[in-house]
Amino acid sequence: MTRFSFDLKATDGKARTGVIHTPRGDIRTPAFMPVGTAATVKAMMPESVKATGADILLGNTYHLMLRPTAERIDRLGGLHKFMNWEGPILTDSGGFQVMSLADLRKLTEKGVTFKSHIDGSKHELTPERSMEIQKLLGSDIVMCFDECPALPATDEAVAASMRLSMRWAQRSRDAFGDRPGHALFGIQQGGVTQELREESAKALVEIGFDGYAVGGLDVGEGQEAMFGVLDYAPDMLPTDKPRYLMGVGKPDDIVGAVKRGIDMMDCVLPSRSGRTGQAWTRRGQVNIKNARHQDDPRPLDESCTCPACRNYSRAYLHHVFRAQEMISGMLLTWHNLHYYQELMQGMRDAIAQGRFADFEADFHAQRAMGDIEPI
Repeated sequence: MTRFSFDLKATDGKARTGVIHTPRGDIRTPAFMPVGTAATVKAMMPESVKATGADILLGNTYHLMLRPTAERIDRLGGLHKFMNWEGPILTDSGGFQVMSLADLRKLTEKGVTFKSHIDGSKHELTPERSMEIQKLLGSDIVMCFDECPALPATDEAVAASMRLSMRWAQRSRDAFGDRPGHALFGIQQGGVTQELREESAKALVEIGFDGYAVGGLDVGEGQEAMFGVLDYAPDMLPTDKPRYLMGVGKPDDIVGAVKRGIDMMDCVLPSRSGRTGQAWTRRGQVNIKNARHQDDPRPLDESCTCPACRNYSRAYLHHVFRAQEMISGMLLTWHNLHYYQELMQGMRDAIAQGRFADFEADFHAQRAMGDIEPI
């Protein structure tokens, strides 16, 4: 069986490109992972997601443990079979969703008890239970169970939370055990404080993981503060392991993160934007709801090769969104995911060729031009 491994191919400044090898296929980095919250990338068929260039999907432990339950998915053959996705899947630990979605959360050293946002039923999530759920799902990349405080928060609160997460990281490591072909990632915490990030990184490296995530960002601190942390946080993590920035983000967040040494990212933004009439293009966002598109025969982006741009006009996309037709979310989501994957491929090529600085300059120059003027 192919073991999990990371092959770093090239660097350009801090930007890196490589390949993560898994038994279910290779993941080209930098990689963007579309989010399949409830075992589906909303408005997309799995083969359509694959056609955009995605090598890996993300599933949500919290949502799947509540519905349809990890035990049911296991009985039905595991998450890959259940959702008809043959490639690698990363599952988060459930910690962030418990923080942001669960009602009446009670935090102890053992774990978290909470009420389901679906039906109010009571549940407990611990490092051991999170590892069990992710094993039942059959995840290729498993995330440690951690506690993610919302920012802003006091230094004392962030430090206490980080140290709890490090104790939970050790328990996650112990519960995960030895699972050839599957990987466990640790999650660095520490808010926007460099000393706490350093303490967290040292604790994680001492435990030992197959990859490392930079967690606790994009939770209210703003892009400038996030980039400030990314200026040093990835450097604290091993160079021979993948580095994953959780829950980010917008295209300019992604380019800035890759510039600072990040290998993997995920975000609901491209699919959520597609369902709300927002398209991401090389010149920024297009709001297809705007009346100026109703007579426009051009595609969203004349340089894009996705089905929405090849086959449909802005006028049509405007119409089906206004008419609340399902095809609106399908086409716009496909376009957005296609754009994100093209962005990742562009960065991989640029890093391999030693021209990432030129790529970044061109990326910002095109966005500064804004959406093309209506005819």
